[in-house]
Amino acid sequence: MSVVRARSSVSSSMSPLPRSAEELVASARRSLTEASIASTAHERYAAAHLAALRSAAAVLAVRGRPSGSRSRVVSAWVLLPRCAPELGEWATFFAAGARKRASAEAGVACVSVREADDLVRDAGSFLSQVCHLIGVPDQVAMGSTLLHVG
Repeated sequence: MSVVRARSSVSSSMSPLPRSAEELVASARRSLTEASIASTAHERYAAAHLAALRSAAAVLAVRGRPSGSRSRVVSAWVLLPRCAPELGEWATFFAAGARKRASAEAGVACVSVREADDLVRDAGSFLSQVCHLIGVPDQVAMGSTLLHVG
């Protein structure tokens, strides 16, 4: 069963949601699914972190980049609190895991099963909050479908 929220945070007079934002949300959901069925903790961690990154990118696609940041490459985790201050704590949290994600993507067994499972749940919660913020229907988190890896 899925839970659907109306676009209550977006008024009908506002411009439609950019297609790129919808695609990023869909991509984040696919990454969460991949994380949920991954066979190792490091694969699960990397996919969950990528889901969070794609969720952040969806917010940036809707709200745009803050002025003064166009001339250089800046992390989404740095830009996010400027565009959506209410997501600042999430940005700090996921930024702290970026190096670990890079190691996990390289196949390094650098995270425990618990860390990976927690990140899947956190990324799902973050995606849910992003969906509400930008006015995209939300879906039930996949935390209950986690496979045990060990």
